[in-house]
Amino acid sequence: MLADMETNTCAPLGNFIDLMLDAICVVDAEGRFVFVSAACERIFGYAPEEMIGKPMIELVLPEDRPRTLQAANQIMAGQPKPHFENRYLRKDGQVVHIMWSARWSEREQVRVAVARDVTELKQAASMQAALYAISEAAHAAEDMLALFRRIHRIIGELLPADNFSVALYDAARDQLSFPYHADVQEPTPLLRKPAAGTLCAEVIRSGQPLLLTPETLADFPAHLRQIVGRKSLCWLGVPLNSSKGTIGALVLKSYCGGVRYGEKDKELLQFVSNQIATAIERHQLHARLQYMAQYDELTGLPNRGLLFDRLHTALARARREQGRLALLYLDLDKFKQVNDTHGHAVGDQLLHAVARRLQQCVREADTVARIGGDEFVVLLESLQQPEHALPTADKLRGALDQPLTIDGHSLRILPSIGIALYPEHGDTAQALLRHADDAMYQVKKGGEPYLPLPQDHSLPGDGGCAPQPA
Repeated sequence: MLADMETNTCAPLGNFIDLMLDAICVVDAEGRFVFVSAACERIFGYAPEEMIGKPMIELVLPEDRPRTLQAANQIMAGQPKPHFENRYLRKDGQVVHIMWSARWSEREQVRVAVARDVTELKQAASMQAALYAISEAAHAAEDMLALFRRIHRIIGELLPADNFSVALYDAARDQLSFPYHADVQEPTPLLRKPAAGTLCAEVIRSGQPLLLTPETLADFPAHLRQIVGRKSLCWLGVPLNSSKGTIGALVLKSYCGGVRYGEKDKELLQFVSNQIATAIERHQLHARLQYMAQYDELTGLPNRGLLFDRLHTALARARREQGRLALLYLDLDKFKQVNDTHGHAVGDQLLHAVARRLQQCVREADTVARIGGDEFVVLLESLQQPEHALPTADKLRGALDQPLTIDGHSLRILPSIGIALYPEHGDTAQALLRHADDAMYQVKKGGEPYLPLPQDHSLPGDGGCAPQPA
């Protein structure tokens, strides 16, 4: 076809075609290149002679091959494609975005197409869309894992990101964790403390992006070359820089036969990483505020608000299933004397130790909460019989009866425990908590057992747990 056009007395048309910035490609019915213009080398990285005879589909990014073959079949059926876009892998492994204008020549039985490199335009548009998507993800994601999954999808729209990890750095503990890790070959890395000895740690230490390829590896210091994974063909890491310093790193990795990341990819990932760092910080702050609203800062136990939420849920379940539950209200006897004698710092440590011992005495499904001062509440769900709350109360008293050594002081402190049962002592959260509180004060006065029941219930004794005076 081109030979026919070159019979003109003017200079051969191919000479002018080679001056075009866009590339001209001719592909036969079997999908092999039969002609490419000089611009193909600039766009695809291959010399024309390397492309002639090569199947077109082998150069297409694997993810785009199905729809590319579909478009090729439509063109060969007589349907021109003036604005078809797909992605190709250059000879150097980098990805280029191509816009095609193509039609089928029935006479020559070939597809004739003009290819325009729109990589920079696509990246500019994608970056703007990514910035909006990252901001939206920071507000919409329910938790950090959901945020990281969204970020993975967003980055995947910009770069090949089959193997993507988020590393977060805890400066106070010098600890590196990997809360998100998607990799076709390697499992999630273990928690590292200290954080040194990894490529991620090097990115975080320097605060600078790091791109390692087989060609550039020799230029890096020996200690970096030693920790490069042998299977990794290309490793790209960029820091997550925030107003408080470097909080972690984003990592992209490819293996043999995969894509090659370049300097433009590094710049692009670093650009979006700044927005991602802000999103992560915002989500961490939100999570921290939520935690502070639901948990006691000193002991880490649920606070009064979270206790009521769980109690309301437990009551609804008990009503639905005709089940039972119990509330144990604990007050530490003579705790004020500890503060007065040893100081509030020792008192705080004592409360923290008491919280740990209480948690060890109950099931994972139960709740231990601190509702203020030296007062704790234990919510026991799914009781078979009302008297089954007594062994737990005994266990709690026994655990706290053991001496605690805090700041060089041996302390022994016992609780007064009042118990309320559902449905015997009330059917609302407020009624049960009030009943347990009243029962606890009866115990402090030294005259009542800590599980007063209605008259139609009988107990096999108090289990050796006589009320303790205040």
